[in-house]
Amino acid sequence: MTSHQIALVKESFEKIRPAAQSAGELFYLNLFEMAPQARALFKTPIPEQAGKLMYTLSYVVNHLHTPETIMDDVRRLAIKHHNYGASPGHYEIVGMALLKTLSQGLADIWDNELEEAWKAAYAMVANAMRSASLEHEKLAA
Repeated sequence: MTSHQIALVKESFEKIRPAAQSAGELFYLNLFEMAPQARALFKTPIPEQAGKLMYTLSYVVNHLHTPETIMDDVRRLAIKHHNYGASPGHYEIVGMALLKTLSQGLADIWDNELEEAWKAAYAMVANAMRSASLEHEKLAA
């Protein structure tokens, strides 16, 4: 990610922060609309899950300028998700749901540049999580 993209993600996330709970719940509505079968993977009530999602997203956004400092946490998160039944293929649909949610919540400023910045941020995390999940799967076999 470029420093400009990091700034765009951070600035736009600040606009979402006051409505974080609603944004998190909207994310799950979008996710289940796109992939109804994913609903079965979630045992935690969606309002609680939404809070966890937004906390994690905030943590990642706050560390975009030093991603190496969060990669161990990202790997642990990937293993947890793997153990919950998430597969490496789920990351694409999650990314699509995240971008849709962001475009809805940031409609007044959403443009191609901001979308590309969020895609880059998500790709960085999702790629690390996919790799950790696959590695965990190989070790478990």
